[in-house]
Amino acid sequence: MAHPTIGNNALTLSLHNQRGERVNRKDYTRKHIVVRHCQPKAMTPGCTTQACGIRDTQNELAQRDTVVFGVSPDPVERLQKFIDKQDLNFDLLSDEDHALADKYGVWALKKFMGKEFMGIVRTTFIIDKESRLVGVMDSFRTKTHHDDLLAYLDENI
Repeated sequence: MAHPTIGNNALTLSLHNQRGERVNRKDYTRKHIVVRHCQPKAMTPGCTTQACGIRDTQNELAQRDTVVFGVSPDPVERLQKFIDKQDLNFDLLSDEDHALADKYGVWALKKFMGKEFMGIVRTTFIIDKESRLVGVMDSFRTKTHHDDLLAYLDENI
């Protein structure tokens, strides 16, 4: 499945966060939204590196009127453990049935150590204040993702 088309309205975002609260896109209409898909699950090395980079750049993101959500197929309870362990300062959203990942085209066949399995392909979607998809980042390093994101926002928003 392909990603949604740049310039079109972003697909609905309505998932439970780490506290079990429903998070809806409509609650953030005056913010740029970054939906960060994490793989394969919370507390893995790549997700931890990427999440800590976002955590450490919250002031810069706030200056750009941007809110970030991490999305993974983890249950709510695991997301809260990840937040507590890494002292994260942004919401993580549970997509256990990978419905949002399917809609965004990031639930795909993957290979690791010779085994194939279905999982989330690490991808970042940028949604503007009018709920239009304005950017997709699908080629980045977890160590520099936060810097790449800030640069993208500076150049394009």
